[in-house]
Amino acid sequence: MKQLSVFLQNEPGTLLKVLDLLAGAEIQLFAVSIADTDEYGICRIICDKPDEAHALLVKSGYAVSKSDVRAIVIGDKPGGAAEVIRIFARENLSIAYLYTFLYEGNPVLVFRTDDKDKATEIIRRNGLKSLS
Repeated sequence: MKQLSVFLQNEPGTLLKVLDLLAGAEIQLFAVSIADTDEYGICRIICDKPDEAHALLVKSGYAVSKSDVRAIVIGDKPGGAAEVIRIFARENLSIAYLYTFLYEGNPVLVFRTDDKDKATEIIRRNGLKSLS
């Protein structure tokens, strides 16, 4: 799955400008997560048209990157995320960051790792349901 990371100044209204820009292009957002530092925020976005959204944001002057992340449907019960993370921990796979969202009523765990091939193999071998 492709994720966009948009670098934003920590100022009122900057996030709204990005969201309005994407809405105007009829790009559907599935997940938005923001991490901040003192000077800027990193807005991570999962959407239905990542290539189109990336091009639009670059054209509009935003610093944006596109990266591969994994999205795993987790059990809709307490501890569902822990069960999935335990599988990766047993395999010694490090996770740089993660967040969750609901997709079609199902909880989804999104994460980035430096070893995407190993993550893909772990997902396959353990029968985890992955979104692409």
